This record gives sequence, structure tokens and C-alpha cells, in this order.
Amino acid sequence: MELVAGCYEQVLFGFSVLPEPAANGNHKQKWTPLADFTHHAHTASLSAVAVNSRFAVTGSKDETIHIYDMKKKVDHGALVHHNGTITCLKFHGNRHLISGAEDGLICVWDAKNWECLKSIRAHKGHVTFLSIHPSGKLALSVGTDKTLRTWNLVEGRSAFIKNIKQNAHIVEWSPRGEKYVVVTLSKIDVYHLDTASVSGTITNEKRVSSVTFLSESVLAVAGDEETVRFFDCDSLTCLCEFKAHENRVKDICSFEIPEHHVIVTASNDGFIKMWKLQQNMKVPPSLLCEVNTNARLTCLGVWLDGVMGSEGSHPAAEPSPVNEEEESKTSKKQSGYTVQKTERQLKPNKKKCDSSKPVREDSVVSTKKRKMEEILEKKKRKKKKI
Repeated sequence: MELVAGCYEQVLFGFSVLPEPAANGNHKQKWTPLADFTHHAHTASLSAVAVNSRFAVTGSKDETIHIYDMKKKVDHGALVHHNGTITCLKFHGNRHLISGAEDGLICVWDAKNWECLKSIRAHKGHVTFLSIHPSGKLALSVGTDKTLRTWNLVEGRSAFIKNIKQNAHIVEWSPRGEKYVVVTLSKIDVYHLDTASVSGTITNEKRVSSVTFLSESVLAVAGDEETVRFFDCDSLTCLCEFKAHENRVKDICSFEIPEHHVIVTASNDGFIKMWKLQQNMKVPPSLLCEVNTNARLTCLGVWLDGVMGSEGSHPAAEPSPVNEEEESKTSKKQSGYTVQKTERQLKPNKKKCDSSKPVREDSVVSTKKRKMEEILEKKKRKKKKI
């Protein structure tokens, strides 16, 4: 298990967490986070992170998406299609990555060869957040154009547009996909899929920075404060609250492993903390472990070494978000958004890659580059004829 977190200081941290066997007479299992790597690949603060069973990807204000192989601990380079801060990154299983940015685009990427399969002009303003339905066939996005948009990922087109009164900054599906929440400042609207209308509203005390579903009806909410709250989305009541950090909580995620349902929180105070949930959600969780990064954290993910498909609490199925016919068309039109791959080690204290080995270049070549090469070839031929 590995905790990965990005920060304002442009660094990605990795901490491996090892549960130790309980000592004799002690029923509590000890969890120990160990520093695994720090990596400074971006030139601006990190704004988003996503994890699947093999890769971690990070988005930044430098407009790039960096790819990391978590098993080999190597950096694969960057995706450079967006022209604006990367605001959200979501994996669906091990095959596809979906990104959103301040340029208003949502992009679907092949997580094997990192081709851009589809680039959608999603919002007139920024894309502020997106969430993929557990089936992989639908996605929701919100933006600064005051709209909530539903996307048909099978056909890569807009399915429904709902005008909302304010700019929402978070949207999130429930684990079974029967409901979703839309967050505007401190207000959380709960929608049911069958009616596509608001069934109720939850109001947090401060602006909400992150949410994650702990079950189909229980939502964990973190905001611009030290407290994390659990809300029941059916009764719209607060089940419990607890002080998680000394400063505002920036991100929160959850996952399940045998005998443990865990939430992880990251804060501006520099700490990443793991909490064990109780069976009764009205009881505050107990702290498993914590680690101080001494940085202002912005985003968080959990890599479970192939146990599950993402940092969420439920593994996702893998239907293709773009059908095969559409994929073959779009890959020809929109290939070439991957910069040169590298094989730089993430671990600074481990053995480095052999510099004598040739650096692999991406098999995908941009259309602009291809045209320039064709023009140069024609000029060479003309010179030879002369």
C-alpha cells in the first residue's frame, strides 16, 4: 500500500504503509508509513492526482499530466494536450484515464499507450471537476459556466445539460451510481439518478474542499477547516464529526481492505493521516497512523498494489468509455499528445537506471510534427532533382 500526495511546493510524495503484526497481548495492529520517494517533475504546484493498479498520474498548474509507474518506480514523462491548469484526473479501471482542465476540455486517454482517444469541448469556462459512473458508460462534469453536464462515454458526446445557479466545484457519484452530489461552496445538493433532480441539500459549516462516499448513503465531507464530517444523504443529517488536522483538510479518500474500511486525509498542515472507520458511522474513526511531509498538501491518492482499480472504496468494472469504431477514428485524428517518455527512478536513494540504455520515444507522433517532416522530405527531393 502506498500513499501519494502532491503539494504547492511542486513535489509528489510517496509513503509505503506496512501493517505490523499485533504484539502479544495487544489487539491493536500497528501501521507504519515509510518514506518511499519524493519526485519533482512539475514546474508549478500539483492540483490533481489519480491512481489505478499500475500507475499514478499527477496534474499541475504547469498544464501537464505526469505519469508514474508505481511498480517499477519510474517516470514515463508527461501528457501535454491541455492548455490550462489540470483540475481533475480520474481513472476508470486500468484501461482509461479521463482528464479535465481550465481550457474547458475533457480528454479520454488510453492508459496503455497514452494516446488521446477523445478530446471533448466540455464547458465554455473551466472544467472544475468530473466523476465517472461505476458502469463506465456515463460521466458528470461541472464547470465555471454554471452547468452540470452528463456525458455518454460510449459515444463520446454530451447527453444532458443542466443549468445550475452557481459555479459548482465538485461532483461525485455514489458507489452503486444510484445517486450523486454536486457541491457549490458549502452547499451539497444530493441528486437521484432516476429523477435527475435534487432530493435534498446538506450544508457544511465551511467551504467544502473534498468529498468521498463511504457507502451508498454516507458521505464524508472535508472543508476549509480542521473537522471532517459524515453525513447521511437520505436523512440529510450529520452522523458524526471529528477533528482530523490542525489546519484545513484539502483532500480525502477511502478504500477497503480485509478487516478494515479506511479513510485517508491530507491537510495544509503537512500531515497525511489514515483512519479506521467503525461499523457504526455515528462513532468517530480511530487514527491508524500519520506522517508529516512538512509541505502544504493539495491532493491525495492511495495505491493498493494491484488490489483495486483506483483510490475509491469500490473497484471499477472496465467497459470501454469509447467504442472501438470511435476509438479507431479519434486515435488517428488526435494522437500525439505524449511527450518523450523517460525512465527516471522515483526513489532518490535507490539504484538509478543505466544511462547507457537508449531512452524510449513514444510511438505516437504529433500531426504537426508529421506535416513538418513531410514538407522537409519534399524539399529534399526537389533539391536532388535540381
